[in-house]
Amino acid sequence: MGSSMKKKKEKAKDFQKTKLKVGKTKAKASNFTDTSFKSKSIVMGHQSLSTEAPDVVQQFKHNLSLASSSRSDKQRKDALAYLTSQLALEPPVNPVGTAAVLTKLVPLISDSATPVRQQLLKLLRMLPAEEVKSVIEYSIMFIRAGMTHLSSDISNDALAAMDWLLDVADDDLVTCPSGWVRTLTTFCAMMGWAVASSTKGWTSAANARTTLKPKDAQNRAKQIATLAKFLQAGFKDEVAAAPTSAQFWDNLYTIPRSGNAFEYLNLFTAQRDEDAEMYTNKEARQQIFHKRFLEAVLKGIDQTKKEGGVTGRAAVGLEQVLARGMKDFEVSTALDTQDLLDLW
Repeated sequence: MGSSMKKKKEKAKDFQKTKLKVGKTKAKASNFTDTSFKSKSIVMGHQSLSTEAPDVVQQFKHNLSLASSSRSDKQRKDALAYLTSQLALEPPVNPVGTAAVLTKLVPLISDSATPVRQQLLKLLRMLPAEEVKSVIEYSIMFIRAGMTHLSSDISNDALAAMDWLLDVADDDLVTCPSGWVRTLTTFCAMMGWAVASSTKGWTSAANARTTLKPKDAQNRAKQIATLAKFLQAGFKDEVAAAPTSAQFWDNLYTIPRSGNAFEYLNLFTAQRDEDAEMYTNKEARQQIFHKRFLEAVLKGIDQTKKEGGVTGRAAVGLEQVLARGMKDFEVSTALDTQDLLDLW
């Protein structure tokens, strides 16, 4: 009976209104924790203090890693800005070499953040031209990918990178593997100039205009100007060095130092790919241009000239470059290797 009354009183407490007395605070809970104290010191776990700053080499490598792999746009941009400042010094600070810098950073030409791409273009201008030539084949792959990007901003920045590459290593660009044909194919795809194709289905050249970029006059004029610059580099007159008697005898009797000295004969390798071929002389570049691109480029020039304005003027400049570059070209009547294989 006693326990029953005790339980009833405990339940009744929940419904009783407590009477508060003036000047007295409310009773504190049983689990109350006093947080009114103030601390005069801050303790940090895993704190590492050093009186010596990291050396320049480690800072350069750290920022190079951040620029190429960080997920933060701001962090990538700041890292590129630091690398640019180091390359702008006299003498430049680059402990890893130009080849390593380009290998890490060229893929950023298709970065989604505009400030990152703009900072990358500033960095590229700081690199020594002679050291860029060794990685030009690797660099042009990412630049071509950026030129045909769906975003017009990325395409324009990749076009600026192409201008830089033509300024520092135009001869190496047009002679490296895939540097001539695939780059011309990229230009035609970017501007919607259909290249003749052997396929006669619905994916043939008649439908190539589906890849045309937005018809912005300034962008189109810039694309045509860069194409003219590229063709000018490819059709440049070659100056042959005067042969010496020592070179003559060396060519006859000296053992070649290259790993595959007779690769050009294509005796034991797979069938050649025109797109990936090296076109080391002006005549070879003229031949393949006449065979695959001349008709499409001439049609594109005629159509662009009709539009007038800045694009029309750019098309006229391209037409003049093309006329000067192909004026000494003679169509070869001999069958090339591919024609013979097709007959077989």
